[in-house]
This record gives sequence, C-alpha cells and structure tokens, in this order.
Amino acid sequence: MTPEASSGSAATSPFPGVPFTAAEAAPPESTVRALAIGVLCGIAFGAANAYLGLRVGLTVSTSIPIAVMTVALFRLLRGTGTLLEANISQTTGSASSSLASGVIFTLPALWMWGVAPELLQMTLLALCGGLLGVFFMIPLRRLLIVREHGRLPYPEGTACAQVLVASESGGSRARFVFLGLAAGALFKALTSWARVLPAELHARVPFLRKGEVGLELSAALLGVGYILGPRVACIMVGGGLLSSLVIIPLIAWWGDARTVPLYPETESLIRDMTASQIWSRYVRYIGAGAVATAGIITLIRSLPLMVSSFRASARGFGLQRARDVPRTDDDLSAAWLIGGLAVVLGILALVPQSFAPLEDPLARAAAALCVVVFSFFFVTVASRIVGLVGVTSNPTSGMTIAVLLGTAGIFLAFGWTDIGGKAAALVVGCVAAVAISISGDMSQDLKTGYLVGATPRRQQLAELLGVLTSAVFVCMAVLLLAETFGFGTRELPAPQATLMKLVIDGVIDQALPWSLVAIGAGIAIVCELARIPPLPFAVGVYLPLATMTPIFAGGLIRLLFDRRRTSEGEARRDRGVLLASGFVGGEGLLGVALAAAAFALGRRPEGFGTGWLPSELLASLAGAAAFALLAAWFVRTTRSDGADVSERAESS
Repeated sequence: MTPEASSGSAATSPFPGVPFTAAEAAPPESTVRALAIGVLCGIAFGAANAYLGLRVGLTVSTSIPIAVMTVALFRLLRGTGTLLEANISQTTGSASSSLASGVIFTLPALWMWGVAPELLQMTLLALCGGLLGVFFMIPLRRLLIVREHGRLPYPEGTACAQVLVASESGGSRARFVFLGLAAGALFKALTSWARVLPAELHARVPFLRKGEVGLELSAALLGVGYILGPRVACIMVGGGLLSSLVIIPLIAWWGDARTVPLYPETESLIRDMTASQIWSRYVRYIGAGAVATAGIITLIRSLPLMVSSFRASARGFGLQRARDVPRTDDDLSAAWLIGGLAVVLGILALVPQSFAPLEDPLARAAAALCVVVFSFFFVTVASRIVGLVGVTSNPTSGMTIAVLLGTAGIFLAFGWTDIGGKAAALVVGCVAAVAISISGDMSQDLKTGYLVGATPRRQQLAELLGVLTSAVFVCMAVLLLAETFGFGTRELPAPQATLMKLVIDGVIDQALPWSLVAIGAGIAIVCELARIPPLPFAVGVYLPLATMTPIFAGGLIRLLFDRRRTSEGEARRDRGVLLASGFVGGEGLLGVALAAAAFALGRRPEGFGTGWLPSELLASLAGAAAFALLAAWFVRTTRSDGADVSERAESS
C-alpha cells in the first residue's frame, strides 16, 4: 500500500478519527485491476458458496478473505496498490456470496417440483434481487452508517476495515487463504475425484436399533465449524445426535410392528428400511418442520427490532443530499434508485421468463408488486439488524419464510394454486432473499468504506458490478450442480430450498405429513423454552449426523484457540479464520469443477476407488487417519511460530 494514501497509520489504534483516509485525498480507487481482481474473486467464492449452501444450508462471509487475497495479488503483480483499491476489490467480490445465498436458498425447489428453470430466468431473478438490494441501500447509508456510527457497530464491516488497515504493513496472512484453498481442493480430490478415500465413515451403535454415527470427510465442513465457533457447532451436532440416536431408532422400533407403509412413504415398510432411508422418508420432514418453526421464532423475536428498524430506516429515504459534499459522502443520486426500480419492475412484469411457467398477466403483475413491497420492507430491516448482530445472525431464512407465507396466502386467495402459482411464489421469495442478503453485505461494505475513507458512490457502483458479473456465473454453477448431483439428494440436500418448498406446499396444497412437521415444530419450541438457539439445533436435526461431526471438530479447534485470550491467541484465531475460509473455497471450487467435468463427459468421474485397500475397515481407518492429519495440520499451521515471527516483524 502506498503510505501517502492514508491520513493514519497501521501502527496507531484503528480509526481514532473517521475516516482513515482524508476526504481531501484522492488516491486511486476504482482502478481496472481493483475491479478485475474483485470480479474474479467474487466469481470463485460465489461458486464455492453456492456449493456449500446446497450441502449444509448456510454460507460464509467472504469479505475478509477477499480483502486479504487482494492485497497479496497486488504485491504478486508487483504493484503498490492503495488501501481504497483493496476496499473496492473486496466490495466487488463479496457481492457474489450474498447473491449465491438468495439463489440456493430458494430456486432448487423448482427442480424438486419438476419445473427446472433455465439459465436466463435464474440470472434475471438474481440480477433483480441484487439491484433492489443495492438501490434500496443508497438513501439509507447516511442514516445507518454515518448518523448511527457508534451505535451500530457492523461487526464484519469493522473487522474488514481493520484487516485492510493492518495489511498496509504487509500481506503474509494471505498465504493462509491460499494454503487453505490448496488443502481444501486436495482433500476434496482425494475423496470425490480420485476417490482413494471414502467420502463418509459410518459405524453402527451396538444395542440401538438402526442407530448409527458417521463422519463426512470434508475440509469445508471442518472450516465451517471453526468459523461458526464451539457453541454453535456443539448445538448443531446435538441436533444431529437427537436425529440419529433417538428419532431414527424410535421410528425403527415403532415401525417393526407395522404391516402397512407410513405416509408419506407408500411402498416400503419401516422395518425394511435402512437408517439413511428412514432419515430420507421421515426425519427430514421433522427437521424441516423444526427449521421452519425456528425461523419463524427468530423472526417473531426480532419483530420489535424490525419495527423500530423500519421506522428509523424509512426516515433515511427523506434525507436530502447536499449540493457540495466531500468525496467521502458522495452517494449515487436518487435517479439511480428510481431508474433501478423501473428496470426491475419492467423485467419482472414484461419478460415472460421471469415468472415461468406462470402465464396469467394479473398474477404476474401481483407477483412483481409483491417483490418490490416485500423487498423494500425487509431490506430496510435487514440493513439495520446486521449493524447490531452481524450478517451471520441476520434472520434471512425467517424473513424469506415470511415473504413466502404472505405471497402464497395471496395466491391461494386468488386461486392461483397450480404449479405456475407455486413457482411464482418461490420466485418472489428468491428475489426478496437476494435483496435481503445483498443489503446486509452492502451495509457491511459501506461501513468498511466509511472507516477507511472510501468514496460511497464508487463502492455502490462496485457492488452493482459485482452483482452484474457474478449473477450468471453463480447460476451456471447451480445448473452444473443440478445436472450432476440433483437437489434433495444426499450429496446436495439443499436444506433451505427444501424448507421453502415445504412452506409453499403447506399453504397452497395443504397436503404435507403434518404429524412429522408438528414433531419438528415441537422440537424447535422446546429448544426456545430451554434457551437453546433453535435454528442451529434444528439444522442439526434436519441434516445427517455425518455432516455435523466435521463441523463439531472445527468448533473444538476454535475452542482451543479461544481459550487463550491474549494478543497472540487472537492472532492465531484470526489466521485460523483465513485458513478455514480457504478450506471452504477450495472444496467448493473443486466441487463445481467436478460438476463441470461430469457435465462435459456425460458422467461422473470414476476415479481410482478405494479398491487399493484390502477391506472396507482399512478404507475407513485410512479415511479417519487422513481427516485427523488434516485437523492436526490445521492446528499446527495456525500455531506456527514462523507466522508469529513474520507478523511481529511486519508490525515493527
């Protein structure tokens, strides 16, 4: 970084005066290289997050890894790079992850209904949601970021600003991201490409009918557990244990005496099913009911904050823009908001592919209106909520469920209950979910920009570029994954999309296994009464235990570092976050590459297989040993004395 770009220094306490870069300074900001690096990083991490979200129903924030990688790439290209260039790169790149969240949380349900969307439809919906999220945030910046500074901390945005400022002294931390990318991709190759290691390990529990424990050999899930932390990881594995060691054995014990199939299964008897089949036919409905109820509980708990946030945020739309403003307070004009809304409404109302297969013009117009109204309300709410609790705690699922309930109820009242009506209701939820996710991400980015002294107008344009460039690539990744693995399968269960399908079917068809859904709802309510966070526990119930165990292992590693509350311990913890983010990115990118290879070849790559080992037991032991070595390498790398020495040298 060039020292003349800043009004402060990395050696001083972060942001003693805001902004870090003086308004009078005019360092390079929206350069071609900054935007290009942001676009490329956004495409890569967007595809990786899409893969992760379809597997476990959550995505991770990519602002900090992209910011760190940007600094390293500037140095690799032998350029000096400015602090504001790095900020523009992370702003551009981070948009893709939020866009991926909205897409994979909803659209896979269309495949489950048998009305798979085309790339054009998916891209248009992603673009509409992204544009709404960006444009609605333009008039809110002065209220939420500037006037509420000191009251709304925006944790991820503040942390990213600290990383950018600290990176002025050097970029050695970027190597942890690149190491994680390589390790995550290599481990995925061993289990899913070459297949020299089993992808999952399973063991029967003695004296427990069809009780089974498992471990998915996944670097990404290990990284996710580290990022989430020990408490959330423990809660999630607790839900998985309830599912595998209590619910499945109870269903197996109860079903032994039944001589007819139990709905929704119509052919097989419970006593003839394996543990995984019982999970697929029954437990996932229980888990879906738990997740839906937990999302609604989270939404209800947030209602007072949502109402106050909407009132306060709505006032931001009335703030007047001064004629002569400093560079650090220069937003896009209101004309961008008006023009953007016109473009979105035009696409949704006039382009036939938007709400396909819905053909009724009145229904299309009603759906387009629902998109704008719901997006406006929840964007203003989400942008303030993330300022208090951060992006990871933003109740996006609950808000999307509320959108779907409202839209499906309207469609039911007007009699639009065919598959076209269901698809249109889901599309409304998709666009709103993307808008909600983008607004949360953009709020954090604008906070970062406010602290480092960026130009808001340039950040808003960079976010638009990130949306426009990543939409088609994220949607292409989703299409490839659908062609290769399918959705609602064990490989890609698409838990959030399955939940959204459940909500719409429940309102419009009213033909779900409500007894199973009610059991799940009861589990979520008991968690809330016991003061256990219901949503992570419900996700644990919904997903297989094998998926939860590597997350639990990652949480335990995080606990190891959190116990040392020293500056050295915090540095190691932060290096672990970068390495874990690399795990997620590396495995996700290789997962998408696998899907692309399968699409090109017309079949999945076979690999070598585990036949090089003489028995299944030895294959399992080899897989367990490899995962243990990966975890040990993670700990050793983040605790490396060499890294400590390097960072101390940089700070001096």
